Amino acid sequence: MKNTTFRQLRVFTEVARHLSFARAAESLHLTPPAVTMQIKELEDNVGLPLFERSGRKVSLTTAGEYMLVYARKILATLKDAQDAAARLKRVEVGQLTIGMVGTAQYFLPHLIGQFRQEYAGVETRLVLGNHDQLLRMLQGGEVDIAVMGMPPKELATRTEPFAANPLVFVAATDHPLLNIGHPTPSALEPYGFIVRERGSGTRAAMEKFLQNTRLQPRVVMEMSSNEAIKQAVMAGMGLSFLSLHTIGLELQHGLIARLDVEGTPVVRAWNLVHTLSKVLSPAAEAFRYFILERGEGFLAERFGQLMPFATPPAKS
Repeated sequence: MKNTTFRQLRVFTEVARHLSFARAAESLHLTPPAVTMQIKELEDNVGLPLFERSGRKVSLTTAGEYMLVYARKILATLKDAQDAAARLKRVEVGQLTIGMVGTAQYFLPHLIGQFRQEYAGVETRLVLGNHDQLLRMLQGGEVDIAVMGMPPKELATRTEPFAANPLVFVAATDHPLLNIGHPTPSALEPYGFIVRERGSGTRAAMEKFLQNTRLQPRVVMEMSSNEAIKQAVMAGMGLSFLSLHTIGLELQHGLIARLDVEGTPVVRAWNLVHTLSKVLSPAAEAFRYFILERGEGFLAERFGQLMPFATPPAKS
């Protein structure tokens, strides 16, 4: 259970209190996929199921009942520590370099803006790169902390999920596949794909999904920019696979269409990542705590209307 987080314990106790994932999500101002993701992460860490699910009915397992006792003790102790820290708290100052993958640019700058309002003494610098580039930056100490989708396996890192990241297939608004209400993955095979460059977490997630369905995408174009991909899709040049967080405006204005392909959305997690060898500065710790506490709520408020589903997050 060494990877268990306080966030997981908070979500667990709230689901146990309501015996409802939906009501817990509402109480915590989260989306149902985020609650599902946190519970699944906790169950994976514990190695046992904590809830029994029968339709909409949810009940604690024996392991869940034991865990609830300890979770409440842990959270009560944490509250005491937070109260003590509040009396000793000082304003964080210093420099903070944050790395982010391209897809995070649609929400992270807004969160950083809110962070800076509360921590005016922190000088923040934002660095953009794909998954592989951010790994090199973390390894080289070029960034203090990174926001990415696919958890890194190549480095010894602390990886903390803070929000759900749903990925979907998209097409032009007049694409013939839209005439099929719920197409199977095999229905995509005749069409060309516009994809992110190799080294991108979005590209890797798409390829894994298609491999699991025994499909090989026919790549007609490769781009390193989500904006360029969206323009190409809207122009009818091919299908693509993108995070819902990148296409909010286009969906709201009817400029791009989401394909309701069987097995999608593929719900992964947004993660905060830093190397275990790096001791975080007070500024970085303040940012880490801020994102873990506020990130999912912000995304739920901004994109929640685009996510009417509760699909469990995919294994990375």
